[in-house]
Amino acid sequence: MSESKGFSGRNPEIPKHRIFFAGIIFGSVILIYGFYLYSLQIVHGGEYQAKATEVARREQVIPAQRGEIYDRNFDVPLVMNIPSFAVDIVPAEVDDENREYLYERLAEVLEIDAASVRKKIPPAYYHLFEPIEIKDSIDYETITYLAEHLDEFPGVSWHNKPIRSYLETGSISHILGYVGNITVEDLQILYNQGYQRNATIGKAGIEKQYDSLLRGESGKSFHTVDVKGRSIGTDDLDDIPPKNGMKLVLTIDRRIQTLCENALGERMGSVVVLKPNTGEVLAMVSYPFYDPNEFYTDRRAEIFNELSLDTRFPFLNRAIQSSYAPASTFKIIMTTAVLEEEVFSLDKTINCEGEMWYGDRTFHCHKRSGHGELNLASALAESCNVFFYTMGAEYLGIERIADYSRRFGFGDLTGIDLPGEIDGIVASPLWKESNFNSRWVGGDTLNTSIGQGYMSVTPLQVANMIAMIVNEGRIYRPYILKEVREPVTGAVIEKIEPQIIHESTIRRETFENVQDFMRGVITDGTARWVISTQATEVAGKTGTGEVGLEEQWSSWFAAYAPYSSEDPDDQVVVVVKVDGSNVWEWWAPKAADMIFQGIFADQTYDEVFDEFQNRWYIKELIERRNQE
Repeated sequence: MSESKGFSGRNPEIPKHRIFFAGIIFGSVILIYGFYLYSLQIVHGGEYQAKATEVARREQVIPAQRGEIYDRNFDVPLVMNIPSFAVDIVPAEVDDENREYLYERLAEVLEIDAASVRKKIPPAYYHLFEPIEIKDSIDYETITYLAEHLDEFPGVSWHNKPIRSYLETGSISHILGYVGNITVEDLQILYNQGYQRNATIGKAGIEKQYDSLLRGESGKSFHTVDVKGRSIGTDDLDDIPPKNGMKLVLTIDRRIQTLCENALGERMGSVVVLKPNTGEVLAMVSYPFYDPNEFYTDRRAEIFNELSLDTRFPFLNRAIQSSYAPASTFKIIMTTAVLEEEVFSLDKTINCEGEMWYGDRTFHCHKRSGHGELNLASALAESCNVFFYTMGAEYLGIERIADYSRRFGFGDLTGIDLPGEIDGIVASPLWKESNFNSRWVGGDTLNTSIGQGYMSVTPLQVANMIAMIVNEGRIYRPYILKEVREPVTGAVIEKIEPQIIHESTIRRETFENVQDFMRGVITDGTARWVISTQATEVAGKTGTGEVGLEEQWSSWFAAYAPYSSEDPDDQVVVVVKVDGSNVWEWWAPKAADMIFQGIFADQTYDEVFDEFQNRWYIKELIERRNQE
């Protein structure tokens, strides 16, 4: 009987071709993975390592040192930098659940309000890996504390951010200006010029005008961090070093600047000292002023608000950003026009009786009793209103008066390299019609003839007017920047050259006569009792104007010295403007007298004051002895 086997007892053999194909597939998979691992680790290992490093690497800006600023002597800086730090937060590195706690904790350490931290990092920024600056001007001790407790401050970092130190303060603040953090509005305009979110930019003065030269170019450093953001290594070979800002040398002479500031005193007004044969500004004073160093303290916002609300406007540079009626200094232009147009001979006179009827109004002279018979020279010396009323109404007319005003640069910007200059007003019938929809009347011409009415000029424009007289027809563009120097060696990179902005066709003889007449103002005219300096010969013109509806008086003095000089480089123009006061103190010529004495006798304000005081004392003793 045959033996049968059940299904479970079968032992079929696996076909060899299946084993062969399975082996090929298995081996291929291993081979592919092997090649892939080889590619990852050997062939592309460096590339992936670099990418991994990039993920864990942080980029940090190395701020460039802002350029130093010097006066014309290039010795001690007017402005330099001092070390300081700024604290940042990388929003994307902060967990949402810990965000509020971090803000509160960081605000406590930095001694600020947590709300200010939230304001700097709105929800729209939470995804950013770019550092957001929270506060600058941080001391080293605070940075040390943050470094020691870094685990408590995820996403917090810091960087070196030097702050400006203004070694010279006072009136020079309007020239130097100040710096501050870039605003969103600024960034929208300046982003393509290389400015970043946390940049520092100039906000006023030279700091703003030449920000591109002063700021330099920031560098970058790279370091690798762990999961907690702690640095575990640096990549020095990849660092990009910063390029420091240029050193700027100004035309300003700090000695003359201080002299002018003290001579003006605490009176609202301005002083301009100008080299007429180049346009270099030796001093520019405006009072009141501010201390830019206060903008780098914890009270910066409070101080800025106080200054902004001050009704005396301390941020205003009155030398270029305020315009006034030129008062009797305008009679210099009237005299020039009369001479050049030959409408009134030098030996002809007009009788001043103290007033002049014109139309249905009476126009008064400043000397109510009258000056008597005056020719052109004595009329300028005595500043006779009636004489110049007559010249304007009967001999020149408003169109020629406006024309000569423009020839002297009135109504146009001088082009000085400071921000915010205004151009003033040259009044004319067309101007009045356009601005007031009103026709020009004869009284307008009379007022304009003595520098009142609608005519409006800046003190710098008046300085240019005097410079044109001195230069016999040329006006140079006033400028503040003298040289640009290399930040390390101090080598001169660029020297600013004088630039003629106007050259007149007025005859040289006319200017020579005006110079002589201006000297007569000092020797025989309105300034003979005020200008007492013996250090130089002064030629100039006084000006006094009534301001507003109340009896407030403004005081002008526009002059140059030496009156006669073989070397034009020795001459300087000085213009002093004292704003309206209830007291007619006539301080402008008094201040100019001290300034001329200090410049040409090489004296400080204290030395000038002592000399003048002794001179007045001796003069008083002599007068007393003569009376006895």
